[in-house]
Amino acid sequence: MKKLSYILLFSISTVFLVACGAYSFTGGSTGDAKTLQIDFFPNQASLIEPSLSQRFTQDLQDLFTRQTNLTLVNGNGDLYFAGEITGYRVTPMSATSDQTSAQNRLTITVNVRFENKLIEKDNFEKQFSFYSDFDASAQLTGSVLEAALDEILERVTQDIFNASVAKW
Repeated sequence: MKKLSYILLFSISTVFLVACGAYSFTGGSTGDAKTLQIDFFPNQASLIEPSLSQRFTQDLQDLFTRQTNLTLVNGNGDLYFAGEITGYRVTPMSATSDQTSAQNRLTITVNVRFENKLIEKDNFEKQFSFYSDFDASAQLTGSVLEAALDEILERVTQDIFNASVAKW
């Protein structure tokens, strides 16, 4: 009897979730949008990492295609993203007893213009920024740079996703 009640409860819960419309377990709601356009984000920062523009644009496209059912298009998308990378800087964060830097911080800032052609009140232009700390004795190349970019771009792209379709 107890097993039957669990099965019944599960069935009713499933019906309610399906009946309430398209629910996304990622927290993103794309409404009636079917297409997505993400333009190339050029690097306008004073210090330039050559691969950053391509990598950021690709990571943002990948996040949206993985977590939504939107189709990526080259023009006239229902949801439209444009912008530029405006900051790429390395700053010392903590000092040692001999007054040298013990840790550095890489910070990347991206300016994003989002346009929802179906719901204009959702449109925005915002700056998103995040950082990664690394040992000052390490050069910001190779695996150190890759690890920093992985951490920063994951956070920045997720913040953009949350601000545009998750409404967080």
